[in-house]
Amino acid sequence: MHEYSIVQNLLDLCEQNAEANNATKVHRVVIGIGEMSSVEPQLLKTAFDTFKLDTIAADAVMEIQRTPLKAECFDCKVDFVPTMSNFLCPKCGSANTKLISGDELLLLSLEIE
Repeated sequence: MHEYSIVQNLLDLCEQNAEANNATKVHRVVIGIGEMSSVEPQLLKTAFDTFKLDTIAADAVMEIQRTPLKAECFDCKVDFVPTMSNFLCPKCGSANTKLISGDELLLLSLEIE
């Protein structure tokens, strides 16, 4: 499961940010997960709860915010919400589109002490 390696990197980021801000504890970790990120939120949360023990984030709560899909059409310049199976522009029918959100995994914020 790649969620375990993601959590290890996340905990490293928590440690680095806490150290940079002279914090001794992480209370809350807020993560943004895109619908097409290939990350399973429940597995990520389980991995976080397992690996946070004996770290600066031992008592931290993880909050997950889902990022919806959003795409842009290069031909008619419209932004639209694609479906998982249809990335054609609903305005002009073009396949010349690009996903602009919904595939990311971001550390949005930390609440530290």
